[in-house]
Amino acid sequence: MIMMRALFLSALLFLSACGFSPLYGTHGDNAVKYHFASVFIGNIPDHEGLYLRNALIDRLYSHGRPAAPQYRLEIAKITTLKQDLDITKSSSATRAQLRLSTKITLYDAKTEEVLLNRNLLAMTSYNILQSQFTTRVSEDDAQRSALDDLARQIEQQLALYFGRSGT
Repeated sequence: MIMMRALFLSALLFLSACGFSPLYGTHGDNAVKYHFASVFIGNIPDHEGLYLRNALIDRLYSHGRPAAPQYRLEIAKITTLKQDLDITKSSSATRAQLRLSTKITLYDAKTEEVLLNRNLLAMTSYNILQSQFTTRVSEDDAQRSALDDLARQIEQQLALYFGRSGT
């Protein structure tokens, strides 16, 4: 029992010595959530872009939109590629894959300097059923899932940038 406690305490000491710090923790002025609140999210074209922008607003703005944003996030038009999978002997598909891709660019609002530039991809799949209605519902659900994944990836990229940069 004493050996287990000593091992646990030494593991804690090693974690603090290696520079480990929580990404979403508060580090004085370097809190990631503080930076999230200072990012203006530009408009994204099409219905998918509207959904993605609203998902990002929900994720980044915990206290409302920024009054004087320090950063501007631009997201390119979302490209959707649909591919049929699992082709049967009668040449009909029973599964489909959606690939949604976009590009994000984070700018400094004052200098217009590019701070972060990333290409993102989200993939999902759904069943193609006998009923066109249920297939359409499955496809819409898969698309929303992929858009939510893109929002999560964007949040993660911003968190890593703000956590690393120390701005």
